Amino acid sequence: MCAKKIRFYDHPQLPFEYTDLEITPEDIAADSASDNNLYYMSLGSGSSGNCCYIGTKRGGILVDAGVKTEDVVRMLASNGISMSSVKALLLTHDHSDHVRYAYNIVRNHKHIRLFCTNRVLGGILRCHSISKRIKDYHHPIFKEIPFSVLDFDITAFDVPHDGTDNMGFSIDYDGRSFVLATDLGAVTDRARYYMSRANYLVIEANYDLQMLKFGRYPEYLKARIQTESGHMDNEATGAFLKEIVNPDLKYVFLCHLSQDNNTPAKALKAVRDSLESAGKIVGSAAETIPDRKADIQLMALPRFEPSRLFVFRKTV
Repeated sequence: MCAKKIRFYDHPQLPFEYTDLEITPEDIAADSASDNNLYYMSLGSGSSGNCCYIGTKRGGILVDAGVKTEDVVRMLASNGISMSSVKALLLTHDHSDHVRYAYNIVRNHKHIRLFCTNRVLGGILRCHSISKRIKDYHHPIFKEIPFSVLDFDITAFDVPHDGTDNMGFSIDYDGRSFVLATDLGAVTDRARYYMSRANYLVIEANYDLQMLKFGRYPEYLKARIQTESGHMDNEATGAFLKEIVNPDLKYVFLCHLSQDNNTPAKALKAVRDSLESAGKIVGSAAETIPDRKADIQLMALPRFEPSRLFVFRKTV
């Protein structure tokens, strides 16, 4: 499938001029002294709240807004990142743990634009007590039609989940692809296409099947989680990664682990076993000496705390 790239200022369905993310002289000056590093930091991952930062020297974006705004500001600032350099907020779907603080973020940082489909925005307004003024910050996007923010070329793609118009994001920069796919019950062909191209992949490993089956959840909820519009279990995630792993895939981050039905140790073991059965040497993403000899780095993202700020350097 071949998608045409659009920019918001020339798309006929979008009446506004997309000027607030245009490059400023300050951006150009900063860019002349910048390198091509790509930065990533998880600020929270799980049903308690999801949010992450992806950036370059010129600035960055947030994906999802399930973490308190003041915590986002604090965690970024502790790594030398100002909210003034954050230009956009992307939303994957309308569940509360992904959108709870979306309006608070854009209201308190008015330069940040909100990117999601019209259906996601409609779901937010219909299902949550979030101010309708959030529409003032909204720029509609369309699945599989790329758009640009700063140095990023971004494509939203469909994933199966029981929210409204759920999507993952493929974020391309300087010949590299950062792909995020959280909250999905299965991997569709289009999701597989984008994830198989990733150099850095954030993918759900939500539950351990045995913990879920014998856990405290009511049966209807257990059934909902196991459907194709629910969540991915550790073994399914591991099996999928074994199928798509290739020399260009350098980092895998396991996200959205269930607090009740999973543990980081179980998720990591299931996925590591699958990758090792494909002949890969798996590192811990901790930048240890053994990690330097690994083919691929694997990490389970913390639920309540931020990860460290990862710096991805382009290799020749």
